[in-house]
Amino acid sequence: MFLFRRASSRGLSPQEAVAGAKDGSVIVIDVRDHGELAMSGKAKGALHIPLMRLRDMADPKHPDYRPELTPEAKIALYCASGARSNAAASIMAQLGYSDVHNIGGLGHWVRAGGEIERG
Repeated sequence: MFLFRRASSRGLSPQEAVAGAKDGSVIVIDVRDHGELAMSGKAKGALHIPLMRLRDMADPKHPDYRPELTPEAKIALYCASGARSNAAASIMAQLGYSDVHNIGGLGHWVRAGGEIERG
């Protein structure tokens, strides 16, 4: 099942992503670029994988693969507004990830009660 929309009755809401990140059941990925991250911080505990590097870092066959990403993991993606995280969800689906959710932008994370970390 591939779910790319931020608000869906079957999708993962930002609130569920925040709760899942806290209990370890959801991997959160920030797909914004380095400059954006430096300016605003990122969701607490999120992996930072810029969209232009995602295809490599999410591909188990690539030398830059992040081993914490498994095709069976529940993954929540966000960017600034939701557009790039939608593209990221599509890339991950092409790579065989089956439980990927676009939760929108960093603002959605914050409004859902998620914490920000800097540095």
